Amino acid sequence: MTPALIEDATKARQAMTPLRLKLLVLLREPGSAATLAVALELPRQKVGYHLHALEKAGLVMPAGTRQRRGFTERLFVARAGSFVVDPSIFGVPPAVEKQDRFAAEHLVARSAETVREVTRMQAAAADEGVRLLTFTIEADIGFAAPQDIEAFAERLTAMVAGLAEEFAPKGEGRRYRVMIGGHPAIKGKPTGRIN
Repeated sequence: MTPALIEDATKARQAMTPLRLKLLVLLREPGSAATLAVALELPRQKVGYHLHALEKAGLVMPAGTRQRRGFTERLFVARAGSFVVDPSIFGVPPAVEKQDRFAAEHLVARSAETVREVTRMQAAAADEGVRLLTFTIEADIGFAAPQDIEAFAERLTAMVAGLAEEFAPKGEGRRYRVMIGGHPAIKGKPTGRIN
């Protein structure tokens, strides 16, 4: 299932309790309040309350009914296999000069924008029954001195500009936004490496 973008703070609050997050995971497959209550070892009424809140927020939807022990159970399913919270609902990062590509705030703002745009486009592509064509490039790079970062960024900018001109002269063809960012690696966390 395609991830869904949560763009509303109220919906985000509805989803972000430990119990509701567990319900959303379990509801990747249709389930009822009764079956979810058994899986979570909680009273059905409590699960029903939280299920209703998720439905009201538009995060789960009805998935039919079934007969069980003389009762008709309503089944629900999550609207998506996963959810992405739009970073801007927690506040827009402060504006920075567009030319200040070395500002962490600029990287955060562009990354948040990428999350938002790609999630929306992925949902639209899924609705049309097509695959969204994207690419990701990751590299693990070491710099001997801080000034090497700026020199690397300058050379990379020139190389990307040259490649862009080679693949789509005069701005022709299907347009793609390429964003390359870098940040210090987290110790002990494996990173991508380009050989």
